[in-house]
Amino acid sequence: MKIAIHHSPGSFSDRWIAYCKQKKISYKIVNCYDNNIIKQLDDCGALLWHHHHGNYRDVLAAKPILFSLEQASSNVFPDFNTAWHFDDKVAQKYLLEAINAPLVPSYVFYDKEEALNWAKATSYPKVFKLKGGAGAANVKLVANEKEARKLIHKAFGRGFSQFDNLAYFKDKFKKWKEGVINLNTFLRASARSVIGTDYAKIAPREKGYVYFQEFIPNNDSDYRIIVIGEKAIAIKRMVRKNDFRASGSGTFYYEKKLFENDLIKTAFKVADNLKTQCCAFDFVYQDRKPLIVEISYGFASSGYDKCPGYWTKDLKFHKGEVIPYHWMVEDVISN
Repeated sequence: MKIAIHHSPGSFSDRWIAYCKQKKISYKIVNCYDNNIIKQLDDCGALLWHHHHGNYRDVLAAKPILFSLEQASSNVFPDFNTAWHFDDKVAQKYLLEAINAPLVPSYVFYDKEEALNWAKATSYPKVFKLKGGAGAANVKLVANEKEARKLIHKAFGRGFSQFDNLAYFKDKFKKWKEGVINLNTFLRASARSVIGTDYAKIAPREKGYVYFQEFIPNNDSDYRIIVIGEKAIAIKRMVRKNDFRASGSGTFYYEKKLFENDLIKTAFKVADNLKTQCCAFDFVYQDRKPLIVEISYGFASSGYDKCPGYWTKDLKFHKGEVIPYHWMVEDVISN
């Protein structure tokens, strides 16, 4: 089978291409933005596209193209079950509730008065999120009703930009001061905080809904479990200094002893119910019970190279080099 790969430097496609070359798998590079992309795939049995939530062309084109091909019985990665809810935390709420997965209690409102009444009656703190965004972008800890009401009024008023320039600058400044990033990275980020992103300039403002989650206290980290087919890998992500968010901290631990069997078992079970090719779960603990914060099919490639091995569904741990991007190719070819 020849596979088509939409190549975007820095994405999974770097690893896919290297693996195809290593294993002598027939492949070709395609540009999925081309008008005749469907025709270009005539001699291919599969398409792999690591589409990104921050690329507006990807947001516009990826799901329609991939799901159309899947409807026509072509193999694709990611497929519908894997990606329809990608970068949509509200969709994930409904999905995980529907299959009775252990989700952190979550609340969405499409009516301003209903949201305000909830804000008056609920306890605090709560976590506010927009539907989209990764790396803890568009996530805020809400301390009291006053802060919640302000966010609700904005959600049902002018809405929120896809890119919070000030929050982005503060985050990068803090990371620079703590030595997490170097000066050049901070200066580039500073320029971006002024200019903004192409996606934010094109995308509409987020408005007409408001979404909160329970804040689960006493977690100094979260646990990222990635299930790909019959295998799973894991990393422990420490929360940022003087913060509650783990995503984007850059501080990871990989030792097998850090991950309880029940955590791995839960990830496998939910992935089976979702029928996904690849699912990255973010877990926190409450009373020793793992709860899902959110899910995604995509993740930063470099963060998992140090994983010392992987689990199979029987919860056996297999030591050795882990390259999960290769599993994606293998699964597509074998189906």
